[in-house]
Amino acid sequence: MAGSSAQPNILLVMADQLAPQFTGAYEHPVVRTPTMDALVERGVRFDTAYCPYPLCAPSRYSMLTGQPATAIGAWDNGSELPASVPTLAHYLRLAGYRTTLSGKMHFVGPDQLHGFNERLTTDVYPADFAWTANWDEAADRMGKWWHNMTSLSEAGQALATYQIDYDEDVGSAAVRHLYDMARDTDDRPFFLTVSFIHPHDPYVARPEWWNLYDHDEIDLPDVPPVASLDPHTVRIRHGIEIDTVGYTEDQCRNARRAYYANTTYVDSWLGTLVRVLEETGQLDNTVVIFTSDHGDMLGDRGVWFKMSFFERSARVPLIMAGPDITNGTVPNACSLLDMLPTLLDITGGGTWPDLAEAPAGRSLWESATGGCDPVDETTSEYTGVMTSHPMFMIRRGRHKYIHCDTDPAQLYDVEGDPLERNNLAEDPDHADLASGFAAEVTERWDSDAIREQVLASQRARRVVHAAMEVGDLHSWDFSPSTDATNQYIRNHMDWADAGPRTRYPPVV
Repeated sequence: MAGSSAQPNILLVMADQLAPQFTGAYEHPVVRTPTMDALVERGVRFDTAYCPYPLCAPSRYSMLTGQPATAIGAWDNGSELPASVPTLAHYLRLAGYRTTLSGKMHFVGPDQLHGFNERLTTDVYPADFAWTANWDEAADRMGKWWHNMTSLSEAGQALATYQIDYDEDVGSAAVRHLYDMARDTDDRPFFLTVSFIHPHDPYVARPEWWNLYDHDEIDLPDVPPVASLDPHTVRIRHGIEIDTVGYTEDQCRNARRAYYANTTYVDSWLGTLVRVLEETGQLDNTVVIFTSDHGDMLGDRGVWFKMSFFERSARVPLIMAGPDITNGTVPNACSLLDMLPTLLDITGGGTWPDLAEAPAGRSLWESATGGCDPVDETTSEYTGVMTSHPMFMIRRGRHKYIHCDTDPAQLYDVEGDPLERNNLAEDPDHADLASGFAAEVTERWDSDAIREQVLASQRARRVVHAAMEVGDLHSWDFSPSTDATNQYIRNHMDWADAGPRTRYPPVV
């Protein structure tokens, strides 16, 4: 049975675009997340976890590789993760784990496994270069696939959507896989990643989740005057058509209601997976980790979705429960960049496989098991749409610093000003702090060189994509294979053997 070795199993469950501020587990008064709550009650909650890049693909690439997006060319949602870059799935295979992915990982390029032994589903998004940003025309919208106010005007309930279809497949495949591993004789531990698309927009929920919430109980964001907004937020507002289309208060409430409903939906799948672990006798030997790739502004600053370093966009939930994990909260700033060294500590008992490159992050295992983490800082990057120059963030202690060559600097006391309304960058009382952060940005990142790399990559990818649309289509999208000749009952099988072999619990 899986997990009988000394190494624990690992179940990594990911939501998409889930800000921790909108979960019951992080004390939102309305949103129901009973499974996350239960994990927090017996595990550890990281209260200041960030994404390394506030957009889907680059954030996931950084999490998997333990490297910043700018170090691996993860410039935007149309960037390829090179097959030559080792991921945590590669390292866990070397550590003796079976590695499986069910659901979204937004891999772009011909390698659709990146170290996983198998994938149970296709991805929800395309694997080609269609979503490449274009800094040569940085002020223009990205076209038909980009976010817009349709996500709010059409927010509500439905019996089926492509996102519901997808997550039902993802969850069902993962449940089946957990049972399959319980029924087989392979005693290696497993690393199973289950990655859902909800509560990512479109904000549409099935009735049973929608009806958990009352329209009037949905809280509305506190929106500052447009004139007070920073340039990047203004650019995002233009890019998602708020400044031309806009939205109503009812649409805002409907979108948030569906987002809350879909958060509860993801939580229910998390609960199903935990229940199957318990049913198969694996819960006590499995580290369960729940997180997301980034958050959602959800109306704060009058803007939606992600792409910024403000708290609701850049923060992620991070909850761990399982063997050796203590119960409590960790206030230190950390990041998905820390996932790779953390998992290596979980799997190796202090002994890691040989690494191609030192991880950029740090292991959180010490703090997860009751120790003290002396580090209280992390960084994030952005080189996607609605900017023409790289953007960088440093979070250290109570302060956050945001830099872009085209924009005024931003410095916030996130503890004293959690909504980040008071920019301290020009405050004389914080001049030394601001200048120190500015110097650190220059030391950490060569913005001009990164910009040239981004432009060169974008131009090359646009050529490749244009050429691939000419003539026959050769898709990189992952197509799961199914061997029907060896499923269920077939003539080459002994029925008397197949029945007991696939039954769980086994007949004694």
